[in-house]
Amino acid sequence: MDKKESSKGAVPVIPELLAPAGNFEKMVTAIHYGADAVYMGGKQFSLRAKAGNFSDPAMEEAVRTAHSHGVKVYVTINILAHNRDFAGLDDYLLQLQDTGVDGLIIADPGILHRAKQVVAEIPVHLSTQANVTNAQAAEFWFNQGVQRLNLARELSLEEIREVRERCAGEIEIFVHGAICISYSGRCMLSNYMTGRDANQGTCAHPCRYSYKLIEEKRPGEYFPVEEDERGTYIFNSKDLCLLEGLPELIAAGASSLKIEGRMKSIFYVGGVTRIYRAALDYLEKLPAVAWENPDEIVFPSVFLEEIEKIGTRGGTENFFRGAPASSEMLYDSPRAAMRVEPVAVIRGVGDAPLVEARNVIETGDVVEYMLSGIESVSGTVVCMVNEKGQEQQRANPGNRLFLYTEPALPLLRVNGIIRRDKQE
Repeated sequence: MDKKESSKGAVPVIPELLAPAGNFEKMVTAIHYGADAVYMGGKQFSLRAKAGNFSDPAMEEAVRTAHSHGVKVYVTINILAHNRDFAGLDDYLLQLQDTGVDGLIIADPGILHRAKQVVAEIPVHLSTQANVTNAQAAEFWFNQGVQRLNLARELSLEEIREVRERCAGEIEIFVHGAICISYSGRCMLSNYMTGRDANQGTCAHPCRYSYKLIEEKRPGEYFPVEEDERGTYIFNSKDLCLLEGLPELIAAGASSLKIEGRMKSIFYVGGVTRIYRAALDYLEKLPAVAWENPDEIVFPSVFLEEIEKIGTRGGTENFFRGAPASSEMLYDSPRAAMRVEPVAVIRGVGDAPLVEARNVIETGDVVEYMLSGIESVSGTVVCMVNEKGQEQQRANPGNRLFLYTEPALPLLRVNGIIRRDKQE
């Protein structure tokens, strides 16, 4: 593993934390909660065409904002391209170069070829869509001028180690987020069922649908598809969560740890980024002796408690320690129940924070402010005053108001998130 010397001795180099930025608000949320870099898409060439994404002027503003906070910006050009898709590509690449982006995330060899010809100065990161599953493939792509590889999510820790040991370039690993049921995300199910091509950025996510069976001689009669009577979401994987595997990934020499979720909410982006940032900061402070056995490093219980509050579909380590089994699927619903819910986003600070409500808030509610570290602080809402100076007992989503709590919430910062336990 790469190491650095400190007063504590030799400790591993802590990798970059890379967070999703589906739109500008998600980007600033990721930055607020500790991302070292963000990845985003423009209005074309991106596999998340249904995300908010960025026009050329919005991209310029995003890069300026991120760079002002010391955060890098990588842009996805990760479709699997057809001939028609190359129209306008060169101009787009030159626009990104002028904008000052820090890297391009590419899957298609043809797009890579054009990028190396047109904007050779911009580093290229190979997308997980390229399905790199072995050291020979990794070496091939590095020889094509790629600086970083995002390895396929079908690899075990041991396979990741072997690629790292045999190759000199940067290695990026997905550590959290949705898993596609198809190999490294190359899925045609959406195309056949809805006409929306996943490999062109318009996936309808049919792996999250509930399915029933029909027999051709009995039209109109639907039969449930059951697996041990657990349900009918037969393609619905739990979400990836490698939080507990971070010490081993760091020891293996990962250069960047990536969070999936450009189409998820700011509360997901902020919540997950915050936890992984706190985890990396915790690991960085460990003495060198702890890294002699990284598999024995255990996080305080609060880290796992916090990750469980994010919701989504539960967690799986996928292929990290071995082939996944049926227990890594979520059969009875498209997502797991959320234990907490977002309440508001801080838009201004002062005697009381100016917040933008994202759920109904009423006086008497007990809320929590998510600090930049792993801790949260709570208070009871005792008064709400709108921007006209009028007191109100209830706020609806979208309302902006000054939120008074007892005790007052400390260490408030713009773009911070306020949440509460989910009401039954």
